[in-house]
Amino acid sequence: MAERKQRLVVSILEFLEASIADGTVSADDKDGVEVAVQCIGEAFGVDPSDEAARKRLSVKPATLPSIFDVYMNTKDKMQNTTQQAPKAAAPAAVSDQDKAAAEKHKLTGNSKMSAKDYASAIAAYTQAIALDPTNPVYYSNRAAAHSSANDHNSAVADAEKAIQVDPKFVKAYHRLGHAQYSLGSYDAAATAFNKGLELEPTNANLRNGRENALARAAEATEDALPDPPPAARGGGGNAGAGGGFDDVLRSLGGGAGGPGGLDIAGMMQNPAIRNMAQSMMANGGLENLMRNPALSDMMNRVQSGGGLPSMAELMNDPTMRQMAESLGGAAGGAGTGRGAGAPPRQ
Repeated sequence: MAERKQRLVVSILEFLEASIADGTVSADDKDGVEVAVQCIGEAFGVDPSDEAARKRLSVKPATLPSIFDVYMNTKDKMQNTTQQAPKAAAPAAVSDQDKAAAEKHKLTGNSKMSAKDYASAIAAYTQAIALDPTNPVYYSNRAAAHSSANDHNSAVADAEKAIQVDPKFVKAYHRLGHAQYSLGSYDAAATAFNKGLELEPTNANLRNGRENALARAAEATEDALPDPPPAARGGGGNAGAGGGFDDVLRSLGGGAGGPGGLDIAGMMQNPAIRNMAQSMMANGGLENLMRNPALSDMMNRVQSGGGLPSMAELMNDPTMRQMAESLGGAAGGAGTGRGAGAPPRQ
């Protein structure tokens, strides 16, 4: 470092001496500059009269003015580049006309959701987004449509986009949590629900979704319990005597080949359903069901005019299917010797 300073000092001395020689310094100032050369050299340990030392420390052919010119030219170019760099384009303002048209597409999408025409609903929400990409509701609604069509990966992408547009849009966190939960990503689901709760701590749907996701995440770390013997599942019985899970679905119209509708009157006449309800109440199944984010999402959809999902759609949710299977087994146990008070298989 000391030698570098000395090289700078030599460059200064050379500049001063050259200024004397080329007449830059007037005759009246010559003596003063020569004294300055001696003083500067002594202050930094450089002897102006030591030619060998000056030759070793000199930066020639470069000179102090040429080095300074390079610096100034570089600085000017950098400033010009910065000033000429294009600025990031601000989001284009959405006209009132486009906003109104986007709302019409949203209403069309809601109507298609009620009719369970999810492909058309997705198309309508996509048109709304094209007209007004600044509204998080459109992304959130399209996420719900993707989830209803069992495309939960697309639902995750749309929910995340809604959050990007408006990080305070609480419903998007519920959409994201539900989609992650349906994909079996229980830790990610719990994180999404929790972020929503940070914005709205009293939201029961988010709280129940988080608790259910955390419970499933904990279960995933445990070894799976073995299936009960066929007799305990009631596999050989019929629906009226508490037959297996498929018989229960047939009574609901949701079994293999069924239309997927809910026959409430038929449900109330089926002893298997009554047994399932009693078992659910006795073993805490109802509380677990109410914490399920799939049920919360279904209720949100009903409130927004989306209509009830089919039984086949509900059974795509891993928790609800597992609960139905275990409760179906419990109901079947009544006719196959399994104790009525025995806890259902979790």
